Amino acid sequence: MDRLDRNRRSWNMGQIKGRNTIPEVAVRSMLHRSGFRFSLHRKDLPGKPDIVLPKRQTVIFVHGCFWHRHKGCKQCYMPKSNVHFWQTKFGGNVERDRKNVLALRRAGWRVLVIWECELADQERLQKKLRKLLGTAH
Repeated sequence: MDRLDRNRRSWNMGQIKGRNTIPEVAVRSMLHRSGFRFSLHRKDLPGKPDIVLPKRQTVIFVHGCFWHRHKGCKQCYMPKSNVHFWQTKFGGNVERDRKNVLALRRAGWRVLVIWECELADQERLQKKLRKLLGTAH
């Protein structure tokens, strides 16, 4: 049973942002400090990637562990109420992500996924980005 009434739950869900989330802004800030220049949410690419580095033919998705089902992550729990709805919702998210990554790779893009939980260790994430992207200059 949900603790909130239907209207309040609907309002709460409506407040969840899809763009410019705290994790996404943190990754953009990290890239920018490292000298990388990028564009955001390009509508001409499958899935409208959060960050696009055209010179490196690379896109970055910054995924929330809960919404995109990060396997093995403690933030990837299943809500106790309305389980069928959530299973369907999460299954759709994962399938859409898979299709977008496949389409981008087929179009010649390198795809990086950064999980929300990876932001807890900024130094480690910075090293990962440097390894995958090289240096900006």
